[in-house]
Amino acid sequence: MKPENQTNILEFLLLGFSQYPEHQPMLFGLFLLMFVVAVLGNLLIILAVSIDSHLHTPMYFFLSNLSFSDIGFISTTVPKMLVNIQTQSKSISYAECITQIYFFMLFGGMDTLLLTVMAYDRFVAICHPLHYSVIMNPQLSGLLVLVSWFISFSYSLIQSLLMLRLSFCTNQIIKHFYCEYAKALTIACSDTLINHILLYIVIWVLGFIPFSGILYSYYKIFSSILRIPSTDGKYKAFSTCGSHLSVVSLFYGTGLSVYLSSDATSSSGKGVVASVMYTVVTPMLNPFIYSLRNKDIKKALKTLGRILLLK
Repeated sequence: MKPENQTNILEFLLLGFSQYPEHQPMLFGLFLLMFVVAVLGNLLIILAVSIDSHLHTPMYFFLSNLSFSDIGFISTTVPKMLVNIQTQSKSISYAECITQIYFFMLFGGMDTLLLTVMAYDRFVAICHPLHYSVIMNPQLSGLLVLVSWFISFSYSLIQSLLMLRLSFCTNQIIKHFYCEYAKALTIACSDTLINHILLYIVIWVLGFIPFSGILYSYYKIFSSILRIPSTDGKYKAFSTCGSHLSVVSLFYGTGLSVYLSSDATSSSGKGVVASVMYTVVTPMLNPFIYSLRNKDIKKALKTLGRILLLK
């Protein structure tokens, strides 16, 4: 008999870290701390860029958008995981699962596109410094961000709508700490061919193509830096893109390890740990990476601190 679509009443079970019951209090405290640090750190970056007129440049405009996206990215998964740990529950409703999938794809895709845009910004700044203000004008900067948001909104909506057409039968267990799209497809009892085709297309379009663009940008950047005669000049040029390169390495290093080293059906603990690095640790570390070695951000944060203390 053909299985009925039960999605109106369906709940999924997120295994998460339930295999470590004795460590649940420690995990709750750890993830709560990382969540608070990530949200506050990225919020401070946004406020610092907003109040300091010296940071009203394309590079910091993109950075503030990246910080906003990181707040959304970590807020998509961690709060539900904290609730489940605290209540000792594994359930997530069908509607919550679809919503989580949508926003996870939205902010994850936005991070990818913004990092690519920021690589292009650094390419123009180092390889064409005399024309930087003309090329990276406010109109182009705003357009690049708007296009990035449009692409992310569009593909996330399409993926979520395609998820709605699927039927789910008796197996409701998702072996992850959030509603991971590829793992959700493995428990569907209807045809998922279209979903998998689109998923692979998205991985190429929003994964490998932007990453290739970043690699090409840095190839041109390093070529230009090597042609600078003085050591101080080389260091100064490289320092302007060092933070971005660190964030790209962290984001893609952990992200690619999730999608390449463990397949969608794997329940390996290594895959879950890699996902934690990708979805939780990276958004938390980004503000530190951009602020620790950036004098402008440090100065703006001090100004912000004085303003907050005076209030």
